[in-house]
Amino acid sequence: MRVNVTVNGSAEAVDDVWEGESLLFMLRERMGLPGSKNACEQGECGSCTVYLDGVPVCACLVAAGQAQGREVVTVEGLAEGSPGDERLDPVQEAFVEAGAVQCGFCTPGLIVQSHDLLARNPAPTDAEIREALAGNLCRCTGYEKILDAVRLAARRKATA
Repeated sequence: MRVNVTVNGSAEAVDDVWEGESLLFMLRERMGLPGSKNACEQGECGSCTVYLDGVPVCACLVAAGQAQGREVVTVEGLAEGSPGDERLDPVQEAFVEAGAVQCGFCTPGLIVQSHDLLARNPAPTDAEIREALAGNLCRCTGYEKILDAVRLAARRKATA
């Protein structure tokens, strides 16, 4: 089957998608977008979080065919500019600067979810940050540097 989808602002036609294929598999294996990670395949860890029509979803739980005619934004799509000349989104920059990136497996999902939080609530409390990120599991950081990164991104967005 062919899936026509807009991914990171670009209209794409993805061929040979099988009926049971996940959006995550299509993005990673068919489209060469490895940012979203394949960890639990059960929607429990948040590593594969992407935007689907502006709503964060676990791409491992969405059938690729459900993306037909819709818009997907991955962690790669948050950067601004043309390929080769991208500028990281402030959330991406903050994760790097705060040291919230260790093994990196959870990072794409945490960045997308943090990006969504700050779009909805530009000045979240620590409790609101923790609640928004509750579906994203990290084994390396202890979460403090992740909280630091979200706070830093919020401050930067407030002064931009």
